[in-house]
Amino acid sequence: MGSINKVNRRTFLGVSTTAGLMLAGQSAGGAAAASEREEWPRLRPAIIYKLFIGRSGARVNAAGRSVQYLTWGEEEVTKMNNYLGDLEKKLGDVRFVGGETIPTADVAEVAAKAASADAMLLIWLSGHGGDYATLEKLSFGLDKPAVSFFQPFSGHGWMWHQQWKNRKVVLLSTTDWKELDEAVSLLRVPALMKQTKILAVNGPRGTKAACSPEEVKKKLGADLVTIKNEQILELAKSIDPKDAEAEAERYWIKPAIGILEPTRQEIIDSATYYLAVKKLMIEEKAQGICSAACMGNPRGCLTFSKLNDLGLVGACEGDIDSTLTMLLFAHAFRTPGFITDPVIDEAKNALVQFHCTSFTRRPDGSRMPFLIRNQTDSGGGVALQVQWQVGEPITMAKLVNLDTMLAVPGKITETSTSPLACRTQFTQSVRDARHLFLNWGGGAIVQPGSPGDLSLYAGAMPMLHRAVFYGNHLRGLKRLGDLVGFKVIEEDIPT
Repeated sequence: MGSINKVNRRTFLGVSTTAGLMLAGQSAGGAAAASEREEWPRLRPAIIYKLFIGRSGARVNAAGRSVQYLTWGEEEVTKMNNYLGDLEKKLGDVRFVGGETIPTADVAEVAAKAASADAMLLIWLSGHGGDYATLEKLSFGLDKPAVSFFQPFSGHGWMWHQQWKNRKVVLLSTTDWKELDEAVSLLRVPALMKQTKILAVNGPRGTKAACSPEEVKKKLGADLVTIKNEQILELAKSIDPKDAEAEAERYWIKPAIGILEPTRQEIIDSATYYLAVKKLMIEEKAQGICSAACMGNPRGCLTFSKLNDLGLVGACEGDIDSTLTMLLFAHAFRTPGFITDPVIDEAKNALVQFHCTSFTRRPDGSRMPFLIRNQTDSGGGVALQVQWQVGEPITMAKLVNLDTMLAVPGKITETSTSPLACRTQFTQSVRDARHLFLNWGGGAIVQPGSPGDLSLYAGAMPMLHRAVFYGNHLRGLKRLGDLVGFKVIEEDIPT
């Protein structure tokens, strides 16, 4: 077994606190992961056209009297430009252009310049810059994803912003500039999705719309391409065994708390499969992959865990709906997702999450403690038992039919090691477990055997799986829905 250490499953929960402190300090590992991520082709930044709306100075009213406009002034414009400049550096994948003020800039000229941008950011400046006529002139900017940042005391125009609710625009009315951080993060998503490519090994499984490359392209802009698993297996033959052994040792064996069932060679075989998938994804310029062949030999569990650690997306069982969900979260919130098979416990008013493909790297770059195990259902292969952090907020979500996001926020209340469930297990609080049990799917998922269903399994996949993410992203999801064009159903509360 070489450097492999055995750990009894009963001791895992006891050692995980100390291990968590140890792994949290592995900043070098985080840097290595970031470096490996750079091997994938970089997506171009989202181009966001910023536009200030407001008037300053004096005017003569109908009675012939001079009226002074209330205004931020150039000093505040400079402050906002500096704030956006810092945000641009922080995010790294957005670029602000434009910056005119209406008035006095000509609307038609600005519209022509903004035509090639991916999105619009409208920033309201003065006490008299937001009348209905101004809003009508700005409608050109809402033909693409947009954020309207309206601050109190920026005029009376807020009364008419409701006319924009059915456009792809996030409407903000707030004094908190930090709201722009999330809004701009969301604003880049459509542009990044248009550059995203997904490989579906042996074809996608899920809702009918999500399984259609044409519908995915039309709705989200991403490319969905079917490949055969044999293509990956053939590539695996070209992987140097020494490279696979080094990958297994560095990323899995050495950092693991311990290893129970798998042999060292089985872990190396899984690392070989990962390196083959990595090579193919880089060649194809793909950011996501889902596989209907992941239960083969070798299994894809470690491969998907590693891809999600890198900020990419690896999804099991061909689940295209979860794949798209995780891609949206990766672009919007820069957080990896974990596909689970949840079950409801009304006694605890909770939801138990479990599966075998958990990521190990938290959004801050630290790694969670993990054991290397076999895959529960088959008793073979290599999978992970990852210790999620009790007390942390999380969001369970899934985009179905390309038009509905199912979402349940909560906190991790406990972890477990039941032999009846997949390896990684934890319990999530919910608001109303009974309602969740009876409302599972929110009425948005086609049931097995219903008209429009592709097959029995295609009908079961959307109902079964969900994806779980660190952080409460419910507000962000609703705003992202405004930009991308999906509604949000909170499955655990009555509507």
